[in-house]
Amino acid sequence: QVQLVESGGGLVQAGGSLRLSCAASGRTFSNSAMGWFRQAPGKERAFVAAISNSWTGGSTVYAHSLKGRFTISRDNAKNTVYLAMNSLKPEDTAIYYCAVGIRAVTTMDDYPYWGQGTQVTVSS
Repeated sequence: QVQLVESGGGLVQAGGSLRLSCAASGRTFSNSAMGWFRQAPGKERAFVAAISNSWTGGSTVYAHSLKGRFTISRDNAKNTVYLAMNSLKPEDTAIYYCAVGIRAVTTMDDYPYWGQGTQVTVSS
């Protein structure tokens, strides 16, 4: 059974930064692609970023609108994936979810395992 636990969310002022963490267990972490998605109030869950498994070099992909402000990374020794978020805007307010998959892609259906989410609130 794969378990994912996100942490690091909270309340931050616009222009601030946060780093989310997602600790994984129950699966060989280094063999897995990891993704971050977010769901804002009243909106559908949307892709944020993904990182491929170590065998494919840990390549990254980002939602176009977020590239440059958000950075995804992984620490295989800690079975943890991170999402560093800078220059945060009120429209970044959402529940952020991490997910485990096989490929670092943008589609939710390719990620069979999900965490419970962590709330990020950006005040203006």
